[in-house]
Amino acid sequence: MAGLAEVAPGVYVHRHPVLDVNATLIVGEDRALLVDTLSGPAQGAALAEEVRRVTPAPLALVNTHHHFDHCFGNAAFGEAGGAIWAHRDAVAQLRDHGPRWQHTWYEQWLPTEPELAEDLGRAVIAVPNRVVHRAATLDVGGRRVELRHLGRGHTEGDLVVLVADAGVVLAGDLVEQGAPPDFGDSYPLEWPETVAALLNLISTDAVVVPGHGAPVDRGFVEHQHGQLSELDWLIRYGHRDRATEQAVAARSPFGPDASLVAVRRGFAELTGGV
Repeated sequence: MAGLAEVAPGVYVHRHPVLDVNATLIVGEDRALLVDTLSGPAQGAALAEEVRRVTPAPLALVNTHHHFDHCFGNAAFGEAGGAIWAHRDAVAQLRDHGPRWQHTWYEQWLPTEPELAEDLGRAVIAVPNRVVHRAATLDVGGRRVELRHLGRGHTEGDLVVLVADAGVVLAGDLVEQGAPPDFGDSYPLEWPETVAALLNLISTDAVVVPGHGAPVDRGFVEHQHGQLSELDWLIRYGHRDRATEQAVAARSPFGPDASLVAVRRGFAELTGGV
């Protein structure tokens, strides 16, 4: 279990070796906020111990989206008293479809990551009950923290978190470092526009914490935006020219294996199927 590393004053990132996923702790004078809680009760409990080594302050939670590796550790933080923030669509996914997602992910990961699968399979899904529509502002012990929904991209309910006094932007899985983005239930034709809106919030010297991988800078996000935009147009032109999904994916900047589902989702967007 990796520890919490301070990336800016009072902002600590835990980079978990399984799936290389990030959780971020923001510490104020007498309050703290944890953004994402990892994959299940075991990972969540270990993360809670790490948090308490840094601060004893009362804690609230934010989930950047509904995927298990960002929110299935919620129940390990029962002391938060149900103060868990998420976008309304992420809340709806967990409330209405959580058990189905849980079963799907368990079956998906069991062959290759059995320990991870067992942990997420044991999770009690703690559904967020502080709902964000477009934006919310939190006072975290005297620190202003903004939650923003900029549009659909990685999922329908992505949140980004801005810690202005530290120059830190938590991008969730709208940005990924070290591996291609995950397009499983994405909106690839909307994702570039959402990241463009994100770039408007990132200064030249900001620290950007992606959903997975090492912290990055504005230049990295600009580059990934360019790749997402290229894939967007490949999908649009491929659909117009009646190209196969495989032929379009083969030209993707993210590689054919990572992009086939993106092309399938994009074609469905163009025909109203998503």
